[in-house]
Amino acid sequence: MASFKPTKIQVYPKLGEKVTQDTLYWKNYKAPVQIKEFGAVTNIDFSPVAPHNFAVTAFTRIHIYGPFSQEPVKSFTRFKDTAYCGRFRSDGQLLAAGCEDSVVRLFDVSGKVALRMFKGHTKAVHVTDFTSDRYQIVTGSDDYTCRLWDIPNATELSTYQEHTDYIRCGVTSKLNRDLFITGSYDHTLKVFDARVDKSVMTMDHGQPVESLLLYPSEGLLVSAGGRYVKVWDLLKGGQPLVSLKNHHKTVTCLSLSSNGQRLLSGSLDRHVKVYNTTNYKVVHNFDYAASILSLALAPDDESIVVGMTNGILSMKHRKSPEEAKETSGQPRRRPSYRVFVKGKNYVPKQDDYLVSKPVKQHLAKYDKQLKKFNVSKALDTALESWTRLRKPEITVAVVKELDRRGTLKNALAGRDEQGLSQLLNFLIGNLVDPRFAPVLVTAAEMILDIYQTVIGQSPVVDRQLLRLQELLEKEIDYQRDLLEVLGMLDTLFASSLPKKEVPCSVFLGGGNNCFRWG
Repeated sequence: MASFKPTKIQVYPKLGEKVTQDTLYWKNYKAPVQIKEFGAVTNIDFSPVAPHNFAVTAFTRIHIYGPFSQEPVKSFTRFKDTAYCGRFRSDGQLLAAGCEDSVVRLFDVSGKVALRMFKGHTKAVHVTDFTSDRYQIVTGSDDYTCRLWDIPNATELSTYQEHTDYIRCGVTSKLNRDLFITGSYDHTLKVFDARVDKSVMTMDHGQPVESLLLYPSEGLLVSAGGRYVKVWDLLKGGQPLVSLKNHHKTVTCLSLSSNGQRLLSGSLDRHVKVYNTTNYKVVHNFDYAASILSLALAPDDESIVVGMTNGILSMKHRKSPEEAKETSGQPRRRPSYRVFVKGKNYVPKQDDYLVSKPVKQHLAKYDKQLKKFNVSKALDTALESWTRLRKPEITVAVVKELDRRGTLKNALAGRDEQGLSQLLNFLIGNLVDPRFAPVLVTAAEMILDIYQTVIGQSPVVDRQLLRLQELLEKEIDYQRDLLEVLGMLDTLFASSLPKKEVPCSVFLGGGNNCFRWG
């Protein structure tokens, strides 16, 4: 008796990932280095001067890490409560940070104790930043106010109370010492000028604002809040340029690449999206294990540092040219071929006694049922949720095998409302797929022949049949439109081809006339 042949599952071609220059650039990083912090990492800031250390604000501490260190080279722990927004000054020598206790602290990077403590806010301070002249600090708080402080005298210069909710983000101009921008949970962005006592520009983001970013030219401002990333033209009075909605949870942080041509956004949906700043299309995507709260890029994009809600700090360092060359030049190592063929090419000698071992055949569930001629159960097995949703080619292969055996009609018949509904759902999802259509059209015709007498008895089945009808009508319309387009293209190509003269040796009916062929 011949052995049972398993059902042959056809392998369909898969579309490969489109490799672009951005893909090569942003994938050229080593495996991430992960460091466990004491709490959620709310802010990361790179020092603007070499060796470009970065400050990580998490819980009641600010740790300063070297570019490649896995242990902090410096720690500031003199906070009574949660610290926020540790930011470097442009010379890299001072660091300012807010705190849940409403006090703003100023640290010397080479010291331990706070040089200055600015008191005046009445609630947590989430925003700190230095002005471009290095002698003033801008702060924003949950008391709805933003304040300007003088560093040498440790005094408050001015207070602005225009927001009506928490101020959670802000940025200062690097070109003008008097300008700074704040974002609030009242959905607004406000541009302030220290020379006047009120804001000079207001924009409505439409969602609580979580992060702000100024382009190097400072003509464009980027805001993040809710699921949206929005770009504003400050030179046109805060006119909105583009609104991006590529995340499916709140966007929490923004960063700009070293050349200013790529914008990065991190979100609670655990993704970092990379946008092209000319057309604002997503060109790359990073996935992380937890929701993202903070994001920073080192100068020249040498490192990507991401802080998450679970206290993990993830650092990806760019590969050196030698490492990149090795990686691209050598394929990934796989188990050696000789491991699998070891002993299989051994030729027995004349005196050897060969013991043959029967090969055990492992069959899939649907093949086991086919072997027993249980055609209905074989189809039921192929229609299980995981198979029909993740591997529809298996279900189609079983239908094709049943049709080849001439038992497809028996397998489709005798089903209740639930079984018929399951079949129709599969047809609706895959019938117009050009890979599966030749097989499933036959099955659809058989189902309609078998169950035409029960139409009108089940509202569920009737709805599905109507959906199937609409789907087929749309597909027929698409095919008709496609044929029209193909006809137009044929006409265009035919008219654009140059006309060539055929040699006079080609005659018709013995005449002396030459023909021209298009």
